[in-house]
Amino acid sequence: MPVPEPRANPLLLGHDLAEATLLEALRAGRMHHAWLITGPEGVGKATLAYRFARRLLAGVPVEDSLTLDPSHPVFRRVAANSHADLRVIERERNEKTGRMKTQIAVDAVREITGFMALTAAEGGWRVVILDGAEDLNQSSSNALLKILEEPPPRAVLLLVCSAPGRLLPTIRSRCRRLRLAPVPDEAMQRLMADYLPELSGDERDRLVTIAEGSPGRALVLAEAEGLAIAALVDRLLADLPGVTPVRGYDIADALGRSETGFSTFMDLMRAGIASAVRDSVRGRADPDQERLMALRPVGAWGDLWDGLTGLEDGTERFALDKRQAIVASVGMLSGSG
Repeated sequence: MPVPEPRANPLLLGHDLAEATLLEALRAGRMHHAWLITGPEGVGKATLAYRFARRLLAGVPVEDSLTLDPSHPVFRRVAANSHADLRVIERERNEKTGRMKTQIAVDAVREITGFMALTAAEGGWRVVILDGAEDLNQSSSNALLKILEEPPPRAVLLLVCSAPGRLLPTIRSRCRRLRLAPVPDEAMQRLMADYLPELSGDERDRLVTIAEGSPGRALVLAEAEGLAIAALVDRLLADLPGVTPVRGYDIADALGRSETGFSTFMDLMRAGIASAVRDSVRGRADPDQERLMALRPVGAWGDLWDGLTGLEDGTERFALDKRQAIVASVGMLSGSG
């Protein structure tokens, strides 16, 4: 089935505690004016924010759930971005370049003040979802802080943020925080079966493993040939230490000029290293991970992870040759670069 955008997604699994917390606040009439929803990329933060927004706009539920039927008028209007009492603030597209802006502009945040001060068009709540709060700049952060310092009645602000450490401490302190943990494997399996029924059970199992509890990441990997690249990374790690620099050119050829191939390869290579280090430290390493960890001290693996991250960031930031960056990354992994 096509995966809907968070605003139109009725399906959310693995976050029962967070849902129960929001539902309790709604029913008890002790609604905090600002909620900071945090957690890893792709874990379901925006989906939960829209789920809660729909419930606020539709009224207190009878059942013990935030679920709203997709046929409900509120659900349909939120999905169409046409509900008068909901405003969404996020990064916008640059009209000249066609690319997404790197920051949320101060003018967009200032719109919140006027919107939240209005009387709700349907007599209930006014709701603002600020998606990607980590992308606020200094000016937009200060504008948001002013809103949080003097919140209007019957208005709720939902901040969706993957990197809360980048927010001003004064912003964090004025929000009630909900941290979403990685989705458990059982729930991930159910989601993958719903979203990717065309894949085999083994392929879905592999996606669940490499996605590490992030449904969004799993879906991106499925679209970006992540399974094929994961198999390539598995072979690369398994062949250490007998990997020569030529292997980097072979991998670059295999990835071609794919826009996503480079970032997916680098991401999965770091993920494989991180998983092996983590399982080794916890005493849960399998034989392949134990063999890999025996090649370097744990601290050296950490340095390698940092080096690969810096290589990817520099390549993307300065539009460097991704083919050469792949060759360099394999050299770093093998110890020859």
